[in-house]
Amino acid sequence: MNTLKKLQNLNNSGKSYIIYKSKNGFDLYTNFSKKIILNNNNIIRFLKKKNRKNKLKNTDLYIGFFGYELLNNLIGVKVPKQRTNKFPKGIFYKPEKKINLRKDFLCNLSKPFNKKNDFKININREIYSKIFKRFKKKIKSGETYQIKICTKYKKISKIEPLDFFCRLSKANLAPEAFMIKDKNYSIVSCSPENLITKKGSLITTKPIAGTVKKTKKMNKLRALNYFKKNIKENKEHNMIVDMERNDLSRICKKGSVKLVRTKVVEEYKDLFHYVSLIKGKLNSKVASIDIIKAMMPGGSVIGCPKINTLNLLNNQEKENRNIYTGSFGFIKFNGDMRFNIIIRSILNYRNVSEISVASGVVVDSSAKHEFEENYIKAKALIDLY
Repeated sequence: MNTLKKLQNLNNSGKSYIIYKSKNGFDLYTNFSKKIILNNNNIIRFLKKKNRKNKLKNTDLYIGFFGYELLNNLIGVKVPKQRTNKFPKGIFYKPEKKINLRKDFLCNLSKPFNKKNDFKININREIYSKIFKRFKKKIKSGETYQIKICTKYKKISKIEPLDFFCRLSKANLAPEAFMIKDKNYSIVSCSPENLITKKGSLITTKPIAGTVKKTKKMNKLRALNYFKKNIKENKEHNMIVDMERNDLSRICKKGSVKLVRTKVVEEYKDLFHYVSLIKGKLNSKVASIDIIKAMMPGGSVIGCPKINTLNLLNNQEKENRNIYTGSFGFIKFNGDMRFNIIIRSILNYRNVSEISVASGVVVDSSAKHEFEENYIKAKALIDLY
C-alpha cells in the first residue's frame, strides 16, 4: 500500500495524528502511546521529566503545543479571568510511529471548495482604534515600546483538517506549518516563525517583525527597499531582535549570541516578511525548562519589553487567546527541541473555528494600517472556507 493511501486510511480511521513541516517535506506522527493534557499544576513536572537517551529512535520525543495562558503562568505573569471555551492549555503526545512525506505530497489530496466568508470579528475598527490610542499613551509614557493588539475571527463550522492543511500547503506553504487532528479538536497552521531550534549546545531563533502586502507592484526587491526606508518597520524589527538576543543571552555562554542573518525578506502567498536569524551556544547546565521560560511566549508576537507588555495585554484582552502566540513543536529525549510560534492558525473546537492575528503598535504606527494588516494576515486562512 503506498504512503498516500496509508494517510487517507489513517485520516478515515478516526485515529489522532500530527503533520509537521520538515526540511525536505513533512513528518507524520501517529500511534500515540501517551497524551498529556497540560495545566498550570503539571507543566513543570512535564518539562523536568527525565527521558534522556544516547541512542534515539525517531519517535523518542514528545510533540504538541503550549497555549498562551500556560506560558504566561510558567514565567509568573498572571492572566486575569477572561471569556473562554475551555480548550486545554496545552497537549503533548508520545508517538510510536513516524512517516516521512514528500514535499508535494499533501497537495494531491486537496478538494474543490466554495468560498463563503461569514467570519465574525471580535473587535471592530472603532473598538480597535480606541485600544490603539490607549496603548499609544502607554508607549509615550514609557510603559512599553511596542505592543501587539490581537483580533479574533470566528465562525461555526465543522472542518476536515487534512483537506484544509493540503490546500493551505499548496497555496501558502510556510516553514513551520503543522496540523493536529484529534478526536475533539484540530489545529491547522501555516506559521512562518521558528522560535527555538536546539541541537546539542547550539540554539537559534528567527524573529519576524515587519509585514507588507504583496501586489503587482510590490515584489521582493521593492519590499526590501520598503522595509529599509520605513521608520516604523525598522524600529519594530530592531526592538524584537534586541529582545530575543537578550532572551538568548540569559541561557547562553557570554559572547556567543550573534546575529547571523540580518533583515532579509521572505516571501509568502499574500505578503512579505522582514526576518533575522540569531544563534547562541547554551550554558552547560541549561535544562529544557530554562529554555522554554527564557524564550516563550515569543517576543515578536507580544511586544517589548516582554513582561510589562504581557501585563498590559492581559489586562486589556477580554477573551482567552487559547493556542494563539503559544508554541508548537517537539522535545526529544536527548533534550534537543524545535518550537515555532503559533500564528496564522485555525483552531477548530466544538465545531467553532477561530483565527487570531495581531499587528504591532509603536509610536509611529497608524491604527488604520495596523487594523488592515491584521486582516491581510488572516486572509490566507479565511480563504480556505
